[in-house]
Amino acid sequence: MPRTRSAAPTVPGLDRRAFLTATGAVGATTALALAYGTGAAPTAAPDRLAAPLVAPEPVVAPPVPPVPYAEGTTLASVATPRGAGYRRLAEGPGWDRVVRAELAAARPGRDARRTVLASFVQLTDLHLVDVQHPLRHEYLRVRAAGAWRPQEALSVAGAVSLVERVNSLPGGPATGAPLSFAMTTGDNTDNNSSIELDWFLTAMSGGRITPNSGDPRHYEGVQNSGHPLYWQPDSDLRDADKLRGFPGVPGFLEAATRTVTSPGLRLPWYSTVGNHDSLPGGCCTPDDPFLAEVATGGRKLELLPADEAIRAYLAVLGGPGPGRREFADLLKTHGRRARSVTPDERRVPFTRAGYLRAHLDPRYTGPGPHGHGYTAADLHADRLYYTFRIAEDVVGISLDTTDPGGHHTGSLGSGQLRWLDRTLRAHPYEHVLVFSHHTSTSMDNTAPDPARPAERRHSGAELVALLSRHRNVRAWINGHSHRNLITPHGTFWEVTTASHVDFPQLARVVEVTDNRDGTLSLFTTLVESGAPSRTDFGDLSQRGLAALYRELSCNAPGARSDLAGGPGDRNTELLLKRG
Repeated sequence: MPRTRSAAPTVPGLDRRAFLTATGAVGATTALALAYGTGAAPTAAPDRLAAPLVAPEPVVAPPVPPVPYAEGTTLASVATPRGAGYRRLAEGPGWDRVVRAELAAARPGRDARRTVLASFVQLTDLHLVDVQHPLRHEYLRVRAAGAWRPQEALSVAGAVSLVERVNSLPGGPATGAPLSFAMTTGDNTDNNSSIELDWFLTAMSGGRITPNSGDPRHYEGVQNSGHPLYWQPDSDLRDADKLRGFPGVPGFLEAATRTVTSPGLRLPWYSTVGNHDSLPGGCCTPDDPFLAEVATGGRKLELLPADEAIRAYLAVLGGPGPGRREFADLLKTHGRRARSVTPDERRVPFTRAGYLRAHLDPRYTGPGPHGHGYTAADLHADRLYYTFRIAEDVVGISLDTTDPGGHHTGSLGSGQLRWLDRTLRAHPYEHVLVFSHHTSTSMDNTAPDPARPAERRHSGAELVALLSRHRNVRAWINGHSHRNLITPHGTFWEVTTASHVDFPQLARVVEVTDNRDGTLSLFTTLVESGAPSRTDFGDLSQRGLAALYRELSCNAPGARSDLAGGPGDRNTELLLKRG
């Protein structure tokens, strides 16, 4: 079937190649719609190399702003804590852009010469949380304050506010080029729960979300348990968090479980899988019938004695093997301590196949592409990695770095590593951007995949070595650590972005340019959600809850203070050699 190209507006200062890059990745949407609109099976080869990457169709973008611009980004302002104790947020000064020249010299005059190769948004670690889920590990808070976070009940309102912010951006802050797509780099959900997956896909594609499970009439979780270990916002109880200065917020739980409406992203968006998506609790071995029974059942463990919590902590983080058995034994042993809650089959852990089917469900296509990077061929092959066309000369690669054997750290199997090597060799004259959930330093789990016990698993250091051998790799973009960090690796940059569940709750705009002097620039600009910096405890609207989500995350006991990173990890221009 012949493909047509719609008319598109001209963008001052961009040549044809730059314009095609800047105006979108909708071609992938069109190609997939043609392939699957009639239910026909795709014809791609099993390793996704046989089918050509389709050039993007242009999209109509908002008017191009004068560039560079700062409004709506952390270049202009950042929500900043004030005072001591429980800190209120207020609008503070922005973060300047830092030029980093470790990999190439910053040559004068490049601003006037450059053309745009790509312009997009990275969202990572949204952690949409069903806070009433029976498999959650809140009881570990007695030993580790960060095991439960007071803001988690507002994760859906926070994510929708971030979608609204991305929709409001008129283009790349450095170049003005229209944003062509968004990529989520994993931990889209928190508990590997089917209801959380529905919330995530709806938030991204548009629709109504009721962030409640179990009894539809009221909340059943630690925040109305009466336990002083947890913040009880609707109660007069002087719990541990209120003793730290947390407010009482009457009506909080009713508001937190009220229906939220997401406009959905206006951009095509792609999905990368994380350990909290693939593994129950982010670390337990999947496909465990006992864990599925607990997840959907009517008992929720909320408290443990301190000495037992130590053993629980080791069991939960123990990964495969003995840790898995100890965790199951612990839940059985303390069953009498568990609270009675309303069973809910929607909490069932989703499988890899279920994750793929949900992405391929037409209800969640939104602005496209259908499948958000995944195809029916991936479902057939049980595969969660893929390539996609970003622009005429730019290719994206999404990896699956979760170890199916369990644990929160990651690795790559030999089959995927060989596929990656072949894919990079197939695009020697194009620019390649690699996306994953885990970072180079958090891929140290080489436990075997239970489905492929003979297959070797590979570390982050091995992945860095492979990417370094291919000079077409420009950046490796990831999340997982919940911290902003940008690392040079000789020939490419590793760009790690903070989460949207822990303060400072950020996403990142990335713009790639050819400076036409033998160098490229990667501009990175951080953005917050669209919620106001200042909160009003009496404002329990959707917007007010998103603001409170950010402020609670700033004050969460046990929260790290280094997640924003240093100036060179935030708003940057990253230079590298073009060759």
